[in-house]
Amino acid sequence: MNDNVHHLSPLLRQSSDILVESAQGMYVYSEDGGKYMDFASGIGVLSTGHCHPRVVEAAKDQIDRVVHAQYAIMKHQPILDLSDRIVELMPDAIDSVFFSNAGTEAVEASIRLARQATGKPNIIAFRGCFHGRTMGSLATTSSSAAVRQGVQPLMGGVVTAPFPDTNWYNMSEDEAADFALRELDYILQVQSVPMETAAMLIEPIQGEAGYIPGNTRFMQGLQERCNKHGILLIMDEVQSGNGRTGLMWGYEHFGVEPDVVVSAKGVASGFQLSFMAAPAELMSRALPGSQGGTYGGNAVACAAGLATLDVIRDEKLVENAADRGAQLRARLEDVQSRHPEIGNITGRGLMIGTHLVDAHGKPDGDRGAKMLKACEHRGLLMIRCGPWGGNVVRWIPPLIVSAEEIDWAVDQFEAALVETGGGEQPAAIRNTG
Repeated sequence: MNDNVHHLSPLLRQSSDILVESAQGMYVYSEDGGKYMDFASGIGVLSTGHCHPRVVEAAKDQIDRVVHAQYAIMKHQPILDLSDRIVELMPDAIDSVFFSNAGTEAVEASIRLARQATGKPNIIAFRGCFHGRTMGSLATTSSSAAVRQGVQPLMGGVVTAPFPDTNWYNMSEDEAADFALRELDYILQVQSVPMETAAMLIEPIQGEAGYIPGNTRFMQGLQERCNKHGILLIMDEVQSGNGRTGLMWGYEHFGVEPDVVVSAKGVASGFQLSFMAAPAELMSRALPGSQGGTYGGNAVACAAGLATLDVIRDEKLVENAADRGAQLRARLEDVQSRHPEIGNITGRGLMIGTHLVDAHGKPDGDRGAKMLKACEHRGLLMIRCGPWGGNVVRWIPPLIVSAEEIDWAVDQFEAALVETGGGEQPAAIRNTG
């Protein structure tokens, strides 16, 4: 059958061959009767799993009341309640929230806010970070060539600084931090002087680059420089936020407090919702008309967001992400001891990347593609990332994942390593989900 018979764009390629019929909790069920444990989570969106009963109930109840009350025209209770809940989770100085649909929109809003509120033109971004595909956020993105290719020139006023990737630089955390900060100081001296730098925009734990974490020395160094020079520190928590890393926000691992936070993905369990949070005083310095959008803060999405935050709190999913993340890393390190093709394991909590390399230690994107198919055939759904052809297999299950499900998934992953690269099948492999 022609894959495009239903007229989807040929550029919309799927990483699996699944045609989903339904999904619940950790599992996806396909039209042909297949059952798959979902460790992709819609790219980290399904924090409470598929169709969590409390989220579904909240959305259904809101649909019966009002589906869309455009927030430039009128307010609705879910958007008011959700803004209050988000502020409760923010640093003390942040007391104002702007809602949009996707992470890239929230990033765009943060760039507009930074430039207008400070009167400065430049944004410093960091190599390897992914901030979105719309033209402003894309200008700050450098996770791979594919997302930028063929659309240059991009928005001006963006300078890219090094990120302290210890594996890439073959340095310790302190060495990588000192190197990146030294290079940043040089940028502030010769490329984007403080009087022209509105903000530094960064993922505390990089997503598409391969789940590369920052470190305390580096992140605190950023904050010191921002505070000294009157530069805003913007944290992109689109993928790392909402409990994913074992703390509510990724930046909390490093003892810093950003001026602006943007987030999306796991905040509403699959409903389209993103936000930018900042001090009201800072927001008030931007220009009228600079924040808006037809669908941002949709009533059903906000109701789902409230229910999601309730479930994360009541079911202790942040704590579960920390515990299951520690278990996952320990299991993967054990697998790595038998399989040198796992060159590196990165990330925090339930945001873990396994970096595949060839016999020469070079990134192996082809092996990554084979691994996804082998895992799929064993009932495990995963996705890839990384700048070297997708050589990083990422682990981002719903935050509801159990210890038994972690063990089963790692068993299938190791079996797939054997299947795609040879070697002896471990005796402990279990082939049922």
